[in-house]
Amino acid sequence: MPLYLTALFVLLASALAALASGRGRAANLLGPLGCLLGCLLGLFAAATALFSPAPPILRLPWSVPYGAVSLTIDPLSALFLLPVFILGAAAALYGRGYLAGLAGKRHLGGHWFFFCLMVLGMALTVCATNAVFFLVSWEIMSLAPFFLICLHHEEDRVRAAARTYLFAAHLGTAFLMAFFLILGHLAGSMEFSAMARVAPDVLRPFAPALFFLALAGFGVKAGIVPLHVWLPEAHPAAPSHVSAFMSGALIKAGVYGVLRSLTFLGPLAPWMGQTLLAIGILTGVLGLLAGIGQGELKRFLAFSSIENMGIVFLGLGLGVLAAATGHPGPALLAFSGLLFHVINHALLKGLLFFGAGSVLHAVGHGFMERLGGLSKRMPFTATACVLAGAAISGLPPGNAFFGELLIYVGGGMAAMDMPLTDAVWAWTGVAGLAFIGGLSVIGFTRAMGIVFSGEPRTTDAADAQAHDPAPLMRAAMWLLGLLALGAALAAPFLFTAMLPAARLLLAGQSTALPVLPSATVNPEALLTAAAIIAFGAAVLALVLAYARSRLLAGRSVRSHGTWDCGYILPAPRMQYTASSYAEPMTVLFRRLLGEKRLFTPPEGLFPATGSSRFASETPDRVKDGFFTPLFSAVLTACDALKRFQQGNLNLYILYLLATLVILLAIALGFAP
Repeated sequence: MPLYLTALFVLLASALAALASGRGRAANLLGPLGCLLGCLLGLFAAATALFSPAPPILRLPWSVPYGAVSLTIDPLSALFLLPVFILGAAAALYGRGYLAGLAGKRHLGGHWFFFCLMVLGMALTVCATNAVFFLVSWEIMSLAPFFLICLHHEEDRVRAAARTYLFAAHLGTAFLMAFFLILGHLAGSMEFSAMARVAPDVLRPFAPALFFLALAGFGVKAGIVPLHVWLPEAHPAAPSHVSAFMSGALIKAGVYGVLRSLTFLGPLAPWMGQTLLAIGILTGVLGLLAGIGQGELKRFLAFSSIENMGIVFLGLGLGVLAAATGHPGPALLAFSGLLFHVINHALLKGLLFFGAGSVLHAVGHGFMERLGGLSKRMPFTATACVLAGAAISGLPPGNAFFGELLIYVGGGMAAMDMPLTDAVWAWTGVAGLAFIGGLSVIGFTRAMGIVFSGEPRTTDAADAQAHDPAPLMRAAMWLLGLLALGAALAAPFLFTAMLPAARLLLAGQSTALPVLPSATVNPEALLTAAAIIAFGAAVLALVLAYARSRLLAGRSVRSHGTWDCGYILPAPRMQYTASSYAEPMTVLFRRLLGEKRLFTPPEGLFPATGSSRFASETPDRVKDGFFTPLFSAVLTACDALKRFQQGNLNLYILYLLATLVILLAIALGFAP
């Protein structure tokens, strides 16, 4: 605990030092340097707590009613601290280089103040064990990104994205306040330990309401469909190191909240698992289908984050369903798989957002239809993004493969021993995970192929002095890449490290919890065998590639233009575009997605250059069909109330008097 508190103190001191430094280069040095130091200290504290037999506890009095500064680093908290501090350190390194050109032009002191505050708020949130203190930490964590998104506040889309984020964040907080008020009333205390001890008979009538309040409140932060609308807006608008932290760590606060709230709700019920499964499949499939139709790189990555939250909730649903039907072994596998995926997604999505930021930094935008051929100018960025894209699609030997493998095995094992109705749900979850994996491969081959392969489609990509990022930005990408590789190589060890956190989710569910999930499947042996096979195949491929290069050494090799296919006058227009690559998939779900198309067919035997065109756009139907009309209605209602704002003091006194009379009448009417 002392090391964790020291890390928090360093983060706070760094925030204040950066703020006091103003707009200059000093702010862009003190902020990231202090954040890096604080995150390294916090990372060491989290790793120590993960293997500690007794979680460190701190409880200090607080004058706020029902509040107390209560902190505990149990295995679940320690596990979620890892992406916070890893992404915080990597983003600090990357952001220092990313913002170097803005010194003196933007208030970088304020930017790093809120960045350190965001990391600090999240580190407090996942360790808080008092509901009042938790909500205060949650608000710090939620408010800081608003100011980070607004770095380029002169742009309309940035201001709109920040407003959407702020509204969504507070909508979620409103649900959480209701959740904790009901639970605190039942427990007679706002301490988490008291909430976890509420008798099942007392809790049972309120369990559905509490479950859905927690799902709505934390689901907004996690970005589950249909509460995801802030995510595709905020990520493209925010600076890339902020996007990386938000996607890799911040949205995991929503996952942590759902997991922690399940430990309060007593024995898990099958309907909870079925609900989580349905949300997971819906979020994963719709997130990727919408993402495949996006034309901007960071917006696609944002939808990919939604898809990965779908995988996490799908794994959670399988685990809860297995636990509720008396299968603790498969439940442990599914819970371990989702926790594994939380870590893996943090590493890979952080790396992908850094890669997207490098493209933006070099070219000036991330519109895929105007890019192409960047692998020749940015080989390091291209290699990192392609490998991370393959890994996050669940392809072996990438680290995401191992988490999804545990979910597959856990879901399959549970399904084979369940009653028919529950087995149908479990098999649907397994099939849904496979379908999501296939969609992910399509999405990332499209994005990486269009951006990095082929020839430049416009002068933006051809004429720009595109180059790999500066050494500090590259170091951050190396850090996440090596950690992702290490997570794949050490998958069996990480599984063992995650078991205590997974077992916490089953506390109170089973009295006969096995040390390892099942005697029929040894997960450590399974992961070891999978790692050996996957990496053996990768090493074999590298050996074959090396042998090919040696055999071809000294021979003349003819090269041809990419995509020319023998045509004597190849042009970049002959390449697949982002829209045409996605067309076979989006056409299947056109009605569901509401895809808009612009197609001008070629005319004549020799159509003129530029006379034909095909482009498509996939809107966010949830946002356009529900939230935008809702927000418009709220604004209209607020505008209608402006008629009472006359600026006349006498009129305001009359309002007060009328209000007092009404309140007095109500009080007299209800008085005994």
